[in-house]
Parts: sequence; structure tokens; C-alpha cells
Amino acid sequence: MKLAITVSMIALCSQAIADDYLAGQNQAPTINGCVLERQAQCPGADLQGADLSNMDLRSADFKGANLSGANLSHTSLRGANLDGASLDNVVGYRLQAYRASMRGASLKNADLQGMQGQYLFAQGADFSGSNLTGANFDFSRFSGASLQNANLAFSSFEISWLPKADLKGANLQGANLQEAKLGLANLSDANLTGTRIHYATFEGTYMEGCTACPFDW
Repeated sequence: MKLAITVSMIALCSQAIADDYLAGQNQAPTINGCVLERQAQCPGADLQGADLSNMDLRSADFKGANLSGANLSHTSLRGANLDGASLDNVVGYRLQAYRASMRGASLKNADLQGMQGQYLFAQGADFSGSNLTGANFDFSRFSGASLQNANLAFSSFEISWLPKADLKGANLQGANLQEAKLGLANLSDANLTGTRIHYATFEGTYMEGCTACPFDW
């Protein structure tokens, strides 16, 4: 009888320990008070250098947050708010940023190859020196954004708005600019070799030193 009771107690304790372990495993990770989950509320959070790869952070609020040097590879930031955030030097291979907002954000020298940013709001954002090879920014807004010396080879900005954007020295080889709006943009020293520009508009665009720009537009 005593043996049966002891075995039952051991079984119950083992189950409790297992339940506690699984509960811990299911908890969203927390960094500096920011609970990293869907719809996270982390404005101004310090996430510098954090590994956020493969996380589902859809609709999260990272307004004004410091994500410099973070790993965002294969992370979902669909619909997230990153206005005014610092994302300098981030690594974000195939980052999902559909309908995200990055107004005024800093993404200098970021590695965002294959980023999926359709319908992105990036007015006034700074992508200077970033690698955006193969990124998709169709239907996005980059008014007044800086893309100086960015690598935009084979990227897509179809039907996107880039008025007054600074693309000085940018590599746009093989990119898709069909129906993009580039009025008053700066394309000086940029490279548009092989770029598709059907129905794109270049009213007042600065093109000095540009390779393969439509100078007769």
C-alpha cells in the first residue's frame, strides 16, 4: 500500500515538473522588459544586438526602439510600427515587413537581402549604404527617403512613390521601377543598367553622372 502511494506521488510530481517545463517553453522571450510576441508593446525598447530571427512579431509596436545590430532574418514584422526606430547594421535576410511602417527610421548599412516590404511606409527613412538586393517594395512609399549608395540590384519598386528620394550612387541594376514615381528624386551617379522603367515618371529628377538613366524623359 505504501509503495503504491509512493509511486503515485512520484508520478504526480513528475507530471507537475513536466507541466512547469512546458509552460516555461511556451512563454514568449523577454528582453529588457519587452515581451517578444505578436502585437508586442515595446516603444522605445532597447533591443540592440538582439537575436530576433524567425520570430512572429506581427503588428508589434517598436516605435523609437533601438534595434541596431539585431538579427531579423526570417522574422515577421507585418504591420509593425517601427517609426523613428534605429535599425542600423541589422541583418534581416528575407525579413517580412508587409504594410509595416518605418517612417523616419534609420536603417543605415543594413543587410536586408530579399526583404519583403510591399506596401511599406518608409517616408523619410534612411537606408544609406544598405544591401537590399532582391527586395520587394511594390506599392510602397519612400518620399524623401535616403537610399544613397544602397545596393538595390534586382529589387522591385513597382508602382511605388519615391518623390524627392535620394538615390545618389545607388545600384539599381536589373531593378523594377515600372510605374514608380520619381519626381524630384536624386539619381546622380546611380546605375540603372537593365532597370525596367516602363511608365515610371522622372519629372524634375536629377540625373547627373547616372548610368542608363532616361535623360530624354
